[in-house]
Amino acid sequence: MSKLNRVYTPRKITIWRGIGYGIVDFVGGGSMTIIGAWMLFFYTSYCNLTAVEGASIIGAARVADAICSLLMGSLTDNFYKTKLGQRFGRRHFFLLIGSPLMLLYITLWIAGMNYWYYFVTYMVFEVISSAMMIPYETLPNEMTDDYTQRTKLSSARMFISAGATFLATFIPGQLFAIMGQHSPLPFLVNGTLFAIIFAIGVFVCYSVTWEKPVTPEMAKELEKDSVNQGSVLQRVWGLLCDYGSTLRIKSFRKHLLIYLFSFTGKDTFNTVFAYFCIYCLGLSATVAANMLSLSLIGLLVTIVAGFGMVKFGPKFLYEVGYGLMLFMLVGYYLIFQFHITNHVILLLFFISLFYQIGRATLEFTPWNVFPFIPDLDEIVTKRRRAGVFAAVMSFTRKSTVAVATIAVGFILDSNGFTKNAATQPLETQHAIALILLLGTGGLIILALLVALTFKLNKQTHQVVLEEITRLRNGGSKSDVEPEVAKTVTDLTGVPYADVWPDDHQ
Repeated sequence: MSKLNRVYTPRKITIWRGIGYGIVDFVGGGSMTIIGAWMLFFYTSYCNLTAVEGASIIGAARVADAICSLLMGSLTDNFYKTKLGQRFGRRHFFLLIGSPLMLLYITLWIAGMNYWYYFVTYMVFEVISSAMMIPYETLPNEMTDDYTQRTKLSSARMFISAGATFLATFIPGQLFAIMGQHSPLPFLVNGTLFAIIFAIGVFVCYSVTWEKPVTPEMAKELEKDSVNQGSVLQRVWGLLCDYGSTLRIKSFRKHLLIYLFSFTGKDTFNTVFAYFCIYCLGLSATVAANMLSLSLIGLLVTIVAGFGMVKFGPKFLYEVGYGLMLFMLVGYYLIFQFHITNHVILLLFFISLFYQIGRATLEFTPWNVFPFIPDLDEIVTKRRRAGVFAAVMSFTRKSTVAVATIAVGFILDSNGFTKNAATQPLETQHAIALILLLGTGGLIILALLVALTFKLNKQTHQVVLEEITRLRNGGSKSDVEPEVAKTVTDLTGVPYADVWPDDHQ
């Protein structure tokens, strides 16, 4: 098999190949967990930055990351029009160049530098990781059309992500215990270790995955674009319209809201949990890391949730995951409010364990739903736009996370937070506890309310796939079964008469 066509050659999706695909989520799950749990704490404890300064770095980088996500969505979808894209793959080219650039993660964790050093290094890493993750997130849609096979790939990814989340919280805790929790060295050692893992993992994924070759329809588009490029303004406007058109798909609008609310809530929790343990409960950074490292349970959760995804569908998983998280958030708050000190570590252990079961379900479900969304778009537009949908998801989420991170920084500073301090005023402690309860909990409740109306599952997705196949093979829309038409309309939000447009329209 030549290297030139290997990227377009389908192979059997085995467990090992699924792991090879999923290992890139060490970047998504691992780096973001470390950054979410420790970045702001690192800035305020070892870099002489205020909470607002640290939050402004994270927030600004997320905004740049969000913009990059938008640009990458269209770029990766259309990269087959370039010689590099035709040779290395419109998705895989970015994995190939992203692998060595992952080593820049080390630069984030050097203590004692100034504000602009941290601003630039974090900005660069966020943009690079985004430029690589957008193409990566389209791969299940590229590698197979089968619901179960896609679920296998996404489950492998989430299994790896759960392992990465565990290591991202467990290893820092052990490094704190060995090197001391008042030294920045554990952060640098941890960053170096993970940077090496990231670089190797991305290259492994590049080597074992594939993507769909250029279709005749895509080739025609290539010829058309070479004749009529249009002005820059026209192309930018067309790009914005392309992104905006994704919101036409009803299931995607709901999926996007669920994803935004739940993941922003989870990130808010990660941002303040170390502060909560250290300043509200008077415990050590090692204890905080150990409680977060109970995310190890996510390895088991992803296996169980994979079966649940196929048998019961995403709505059931949302209800279970969000419900558990809400109960446990109340438990954390009650420990602080009633000043519970007897057996507090044991109590925290049980609350954190069940919280992590809910969190793992939260992380598992949206990215297992995502590969099926572009199929709903295809029956409406006859196009494959997985990159555009991935970009919109990343753009909106990173924008909201930027706002949430900056808000946390402002709330902390406005409630008397003191940088580099061993203790914090009572007012600051209450603010931290309320961010944990109301900030995270409020967002999870909003996600749950939307999830209760979500209708996409294995059965309804199969109806759409079969209808796409029928129409592609020359079937008439006038011959559609009423139940099929209703399912297509319910999932897409588009009247059946308007889907699969005639080429002359």
